[in-house]
Amino acid sequence: MNTDHLDTALLASAMTIAAEKGWSSVTLPDAARDAGLDMGEVRRRFPFRNALMLRLGTLADQAALVDDGSTSPPQDALFDLLMRRFDVFQQYRTGVIAVMSALPFDPILTALLGIATLDSMKWIGAAAGIDTSGPGGLLRVKGLTAVWMHTLRAWKKDESEDLGSTMAALEEALAKAARFGLLRGSRTAADDHSDTLPDLELAPVP
Repeated sequence: MNTDHLDTALLASAMTIAAEKGWSSVTLPDAARDAGLDMGEVRRRFPFRNALMLRLGTLADQAALVDDGSTSPPQDALFDLLMRRFDVFQQYRTGVIAVMSALPFDPILTALLGIATLDSMKWIGAAAGIDTSGPGGLLRVKGLTAVWMHTLRAWKKDESEDLGSTMAALEEALAKAARFGLLRGSRTAADDHSDTLPDLELAPVP
């Protein structure tokens, strides 16, 4: 079986269980059985349950990072890239929200997703033309993570089909990050604001 198909089928099954019973009730054998997947292959690809959420983040990154030939300014590019991530999350919406609700009670998953999110934002930032290297780059990555978190909370509440509230929250957060000089390509530009970050809460999420 194509591994991408296996991964998405397993994700859909697991997220359905999470939406119905909560993330704590999700097991990989149950998700594999419900999806009609070979358990041996699932065990090989996903040695532990939390790997499934890391895979969701990777799939969202892959969708975001497709090269469409765009030469948009960083702020516009980031809007497009991050909304592509949300398009993937939207496919598993109820399950992802269930996982988000479980994070305060699952410190291991919270830590793993925190690290994975920073890494994702480093890729997204670099793809948008932002310098993510060095101390200034780390600041920009943290700022972009704050943008993602702020928007993710808006997405969680946004039940519209066009995700209008999500897009508005993302535009607002990106504009604020831009005012702090965190969306520029040069390291020097952001270093002028090295002691501040946008007033957006940082927290680990998918």
